[in-house]
Amino acid sequence: MTDLVVRRLLIDLETPFARHWNGGDAFRSAFFNALSMSFPLGEQYFMDSVRNGLKSLPEAERAPYVAEVQGFVGQEATHRRIHTLFNGHLLKQGYVNQIEQRAQARMRANAHLDLRNHLAATAATEHFTAIFADWMMRHPEALEGAEPRLKTLWLWHSAEESEHRNTAFDIYQATGGNQVWRVRIFRAMTVIFLSDLLRQTVRNLWRDGCLFKPSTWRSAGRLLFARDGLIRGNVALWRDYERPDFHPSQHDASHSQQWLRENSAQFSVVGQPG
Repeated sequence: MTDLVVRRLLIDLETPFARHWNGGDAFRSAFFNALSMSFPLGEQYFMDSVRNGLKSLPEAERAPYVAEVQGFVGQEATHRRIHTLFNGHLLKQGYVNQIEQRAQARMRANAHLDLRNHLAATAATEHFTAIFADWMMRHPEALEGAEPRLKTLWLWHSAEESEHRNTAFDIYQATGGNQVWRVRIFRAMTVIFLSDLLRQTVRNLWRDGCLFKPSTWRSAGRLLFARDGLIRGNVALWRDYERPDFHPSQHDASHSQQWLRENSAQFSVVGQPG
């Protein structure tokens, strides 16, 4: 099991930030904003799925996971609160959060499904965020020139996503979830996650008046489709999830662990394992 520490990020999110806060780059700002728009509702869904999965286990089987789930919920609740504050500034800048509206509609439509379906969807999305987190740690150019407090926010969030990458996956397996459905839901979530993120990014760029600027799409090409870009450079890690013997702990998390060790002044610990 993983020891998960709950941290409170020590940055100011009351002060507004510039529209193109990520190094003056329209695409990078719009893309990260789209991600943030998905987080508050998504984090709540992850917490609910994992808690419900834990509750469904017989008491004797539940005990080994209790502390980790508490840490997972604590970390995700903190992410939800921070990104709600971040998104409040986006709302004031005139952005419309359609990614959240679509997610709410899907959640209502799928609320009746077996809890293992929700755990599988959570585990799949946590795999995406863990891949993104580790990529971020290895590619400082993704936040080059970003406002320092917001750069700290994204690196802290990324480090914790990497840290709790195992939790939903382990609870899914503990509840009897099988590999066939795990992969099937993973593929569906890939399409949903990427299409939602692209649509929201495009909408953000349209609101900015930057959608058709060549510089916007040059930036998109570098960030996403360069040889070691976010999408092109992570195909092998994405495919790993489909292996029958896959476990999230097989992927390297050392960069995130190093960031947490070296940046302890940026947060305070509010919850410890046990």
